[in-house]
Amino acid sequence: MKTCQIAVVGAGLSGLYAARALNTAGLDVILLEARNRLGGRILTADEDGLPSEDGFDLGPSWYWPQMQPAMATLVGQLGLSSFCQNGEGDVIFERTSRERPQRYSPSAMDQQSMRLAGGAAGVVRALATHLPASRILREAKVTAMALTGVGVELTVAADTGSTSLLLAEHVIAALPPRLLEATMRFAPAQEPATAASWRDTATWMAPHAKFFAIYDRPFWLTDGLSGTAQSMVGPMVEIHDATTASGKAALFGFLGVGADQRAATGEQTLKLACLTQLARLFGPQALKPRATILKDWAADPLTATATDRAGGAHPVPGSKEWVLGPWKDRLLLAGSETSPSEPGYLSGAVTAAEQAVAEILSKVDRR
Repeated sequence: MKTCQIAVVGAGLSGLYAARALNTAGLDVILLEARNRLGGRILTADEDGLPSEDGFDLGPSWYWPQMQPAMATLVGQLGLSSFCQNGEGDVIFERTSRERPQRYSPSAMDQQSMRLAGGAAGVVRALATHLPASRILREAKVTAMALTGVGVELTVAADTGSTSLLLAEHVIAALPPRLLEATMRFAPAQEPATAASWRDTATWMAPHAKFFAIYDRPFWLTDGLSGTAQSMVGPMVEIHDATTASGKAALFGFLGVGADQRAATGEQTLKLACLTQLARLFGPQALKPRATILKDWAADPLTATATDRAGGAHPVPGSKEWVLGPWKDRLLLAGSETSPSEPGYLSGAVTAAEQAVAEILSKVDRR
């Protein structure tokens, strides 16, 4: 049986940040990730939808330095390059299917959205370089946790179907609370109030889908448009310029169609409907993309549960005791949704991880 001081479950931004900080502090850490890639909901992809070091963010992509200093500080510490989300040009608003889309010149924005050059996965790669490769376990899904006299025994399932055990003094679950409650067996069981609290916490991105249309050039800029649009017609309700820092031209939008309806409609039909909408808003050139990508997070079992399919609520900030009873001294939650500030956002993941690290360091001996 493998052993470690700290097991971090989930290698998204929060899990990677926590593992890096604890490793730097001299603790023996193992980071476990169910996927075959790191990053969780951070996924930067090329035009074929495959992970890329210079691509399009199928998950979160923005942060706001003035409002989210935790993320801004991390970007600076890691030496990553960032750039402003394009906002130059007119905005389009589509109110009804019976009216032509209207064009407006927006006022200047005080809080500028920022993106990472190369994509948000840059922060994932930078954090991972500070961890020993042997202490990062991919395709390692933790299915159960059991309290023992000396810590927590984790049951880890590999993609091959085999299982193994890992004994840790403490565990940081860097997962959305709802996903943790739905997919993990605990012995002893979590207290009913704790399980209910986890279950009732919305997972950001889980109900949503993003559509990308990738072009040879950003033709909308030539027409004096920013690439930003809002629509009450759909299927996309909010659209933005997704052109990369390296100049790969693209538009993306959040679908306003529910998860069950998306599944019933089918990917190709949805893609065609999205392109038809882009043509209404930006002209016929929108009908001729180089490639399209549709990422439906509700169809990702390592992100969404059945409960997530029904709504798009954002997690609510606040102070909460996430773990009570016999598990309180051994298990900490650090998914972005558990952050007291900016929950669900990239910055919330950093803050949640910082809190978990501080608590761990107050409890354990450094070797």
